[in-house]
Amino acid sequence: MAKYSVRLKASAAKEIEDIEPKKVRRQIVNRIARLSGDPRPSGCEKLAGHSDRYRVRQGHYRIVYSITDDVLVVIVVKVGHRSTVYR
Repeated sequence: MAKYSVRLKASAAKEIEDIEPKKVRRQIVNRIARLSGDPRPSGCEKLAGHSDRYRVRQGHYRIVYSITDDVLVVIVVKVGHRSTVYR
């Protein structure tokens, strides 16, 4: 399988920086890095109402991202706690 490049929107990078404790932040960053090898891992779900948005779980947090297969890019759109990420 080809390797995808992972990009973060500026707002998603800010959301990641605000996550405490550091251990949880590190787990989220590792999960995002693994998307480069497999952008549709087991457990990912396509979001209803969007043609190209997916989400993966990391503990109580969700990582929302889009995939562009023709140019092999994963763009992380939003990262947040499960209670607020979809608003």
